[in-house]
Amino acid sequence: MSILPLRRWARVLAPVAAVAVLAGCATDEQTTTPADSDSPASVSEVSATALEPALDHLHGLHLDADGVVLAGTHTGLVEIASNGRTTRVGGSDDDFMGLTGVPGTDRLFASGHPGPSSSAPNPLGLIDSLDGGRTWTPKSLTGEVDFHALATDGMLLVGFDGTTGLLTSTDGGTSWTPGAPMAAAALAVTDGGVWATTTAGLQHSTDSGLTFTVVPGAPSLALLSAAQDGSLWGIDTAGTAWRSRTGQSWEPRAVVGRVEAVLAVDFDIAYAATAEMLYPLN
Repeated sequence: MSILPLRRWARVLAPVAAVAVLAGCATDEQTTTPADSDSPASVSEVSATALEPALDHLHGLHLDADGVVLAGTHTGLVEIASNGRTTRVGGSDDDFMGLTGVPGTDRLFASGHPGPSSSAPNPLGLIDSLDGGRTWTPKSLTGEVDFHALATDGMLLVGFDGTTGLLTSTDGGTSWTPGAPMAAAALAVTDGGVWATTTAGLQHSTDSGLTFTVVPGAPSLALLSAAQDGSLWGIDTAGTAWRSRTGQSWEPRAVVGRVEAVLAVDFDIAYAATAEMLYPLN
């Protein structure tokens, strides 16, 4: 596959139903109860809360230190209340193409393009926030990189800019080294390693993103998120939500359809979202 289709695939990851190029999307999905689940698999439709006002596109979700869901959008960072009310966070109107944070904290990282009110170079490179997105500081790669996929556990940062391979950082994004020469639509970092959704399927790295292997039997995930307890939630190309304690075996949980982001809170709770709707998952 050429660079251009891979870049386009990474950009149009949402909605999930549009990601038809993922390997296996036309093949049988995993439907059996995995070994690491506590109960028989249960797949059901879920209710949704309407977002008001709706978001200006959606690039990623984060759970802050107060348990509030934050959304990276085309025009800045937005807080999503439990009743669906959305409120802008801080004064930035930057386009956050990539958004990640240390789960359950106010430490955020983002990437993308400067908004109309910004004089920052384009692309933003990596920007950093210590206060839940109220203020941002340029960190590295300014004017060089627009990360489309970005993930961290507080120690390791892994990103994919949509054109080349992965980049990794072990010092909070100050310096970067090349990782695996692969394209990733979504990334997650847990104590068990780095996880990536790719055209070859879900892949796993135990050497901080330098090399990866395909996870046997994993669903064809397009969206992926790691929780504070190390569990993972993902959304497959058909719009089904899955969860896993270890990343090696997966349990289907609910049908959400076309969504643009997923947020793992813990093994029992997650959220999926579009620019108009928030779906609680359990």
